[in-house]
Amino acid sequence: MKSILLIGLGRFGYHMALKFRELHHEVLAIDRNETRVNQVLPYVTNAQIADCTNEKFIKSLGVRNFDVCIVAIGSDFQSSLEITTLLKDNGAPLVLSRASSDVHGKFLLRNGADEIVYPEKQIANWAAVCYSSESIFDYVQLTPDYSIYEVSMPPSWVGKTLAALAVRQKYNINVLATKKANALDPLTGPDHVFLAEERLLIMGHNKDLEKFLHL
Repeated sequence: MKSILLIGLGRFGYHMALKFRELHHEVLAIDRNETRVNQVLPYVTNAQIADCTNEKFIKSLGVRNFDVCIVAIGSDFQSSLEITTLLKDNGAPLVLSRASSDVHGKFLLRNGADEIVYPEKQIANWAAVCYSSESIFDYVQLTPDYSIYEVSMPPSWVGKTLAALAVRQKYNINVLATKKANALDPLTGPDHVFLAEERLLIMGHNKDLEKFLHL
């Protein structure tokens, strides 16, 4: 269980709060908007109405005692910068700040943010990849060069084993798991016989994955 300070309760901050609750973390949520605070209150450990650009208030929180401090403000450029700076100046060990653009992100890093998240950009990239092909169902970028894809079963694989297909040698990708309905079979063995209704979770270099997906 981690102790999390969540500042900014717009749609992004609100959904983070819900997920943190599901993961059983302790969350102090803060926003200047009373309606937003009341909306999230049932799902967090505590919530307060406050202006986090106020240095005295930030000092009163004891931010160095939180495992993660999140600045989930996207539209107010100046406030997100000020709050990020105040958190770091007051000893926050890890500050994650939301950015609405690359320029915003660069300024946040200069102001002390340890990590940057770009919700709109990341969702747009995910959607563009997933809806670029009828065979792609999900996608996770691990690094700029490597990714994991959830894809439909190639018809030519049905009824054959992983070993017989020599997937790694032929395609230079790794089959991590198969998925049937909502059941996942991790670490697919060499003797696994592929079924038409299964999906594949594959990992590899983006260039190799793209070649495989466009066979």
